[in-house]
Amino acid sequence: MDSSSADGARLPPSRAGSRLCVRCGERKAALKRPKTLEQVSPICRECFYVVFEDEIHQTIVDNTLFKAGERVAIGASGGKDSTVLAYVLSELNRRHNYGLDLFLLSVDEGITGYRDDSLETVKRNEIQYGLPLKIVSYKDLYGWTMDDIVKAIGLKNNCTFCGVFRRQALDRGAALLKADKIVTGHNADDIAETVLLNILRGDIARLSRCTFITTGEDGPIPRCKPFKYTYEKEIVIYPLYEISHISVCIYSPNAYRGFAREFIKDLERMRPRAILDIIKSGENFRISTTTRMPEQGTCERCGYISSQKLCKACVLLDGLNRGLPKLGIGRTKAGPGADGDGKQRAKGSERNTSSLQGKHGNFDF
Repeated sequence: MDSSSADGARLPPSRAGSRLCVRCGERKAALKRPKTLEQVSPICRECFYVVFEDEIHQTIVDNTLFKAGERVAIGASGGKDSTVLAYVLSELNRRHNYGLDLFLLSVDEGITGYRDDSLETVKRNEIQYGLPLKIVSYKDLYGWTMDDIVKAIGLKNNCTFCGVFRRQALDRGAALLKADKIVTGHNADDIAETVLLNILRGDIARLSRCTFITTGEDGPIPRCKPFKYTYEKEIVIYPLYEISHISVCIYSPNAYRGFAREFIKDLERMRPRAILDIIKSGENFRISTTTRMPEQGTCERCGYISSQKLCKACVLLDGLNRGLPKLGIGRTKAGPGADGDGKQRAKGSERNTSSLQGKHGNFDF
């Protein structure tokens, strides 16, 4: 007797593309996770949602990112990462009873045709997720928009200004919300890029802490990265949200980080595990106990955390206000026309620069 008919009708032969999900065994497999590139173990879309959210929940629990009752500001730009973060965190907060008070916090850098459009997405998220929204702007905080800064500095070093100002703007916005923590949408790809950048720059101090899932614990407000082990491709696949505006900053095509990003993408195509391996390498990095590290202090002018007398934001803003936009860019050597700290003096300037208060804002916390 044919053994294939012993238990009834013969089973139909398996066909390519008709495999069942290896997780639930019920629904048709729909995708291979980019994180692991599972060739033999594809899963269905519904199971992908569950696994995606469970992994983030596990990251939050394993690293004790939050405590019940904390006020948490979600850095919301309107892009894919922060939009997914806002949805997932609000969902996990409800599902697992984290007991968090969540807020959306956005920074308006003043980039016409880019940030003004993405902020519309954030405003829709406010309604969709029922999360209060706070928007702080460069114009209000510093008296300058990024459009103004680019006119003064050009396209070469503008990302330096934006990165420094944005970091401080998030802290100041979170302080206005009386937040205990800030969460950002930095994903595994972002962290791997940062590890590579710090190696290329020889920045030992930042390399030693750039893989921390929580940073700034000695600063104004700690920052957490729940997406630390989440691949960018999986954030793109995750479809339980609607993003009507995804674009790249018009001033960042030549950003130094772009070269690291392309390199990481090339590595990922050859070996998807490479991203997590780079993060792991950063986590295992240790600095010799004999290495002298910069001492963390506070800015004499604004009180913000700094390893120098003046924080980078104060130096950059000072340069803008004095008509010397390149004052804080790179390393300047002391010489003719420079003061004892190696900073160029403004020739013929009659403006009082002893304070950053006035026309172009101030840094009082």
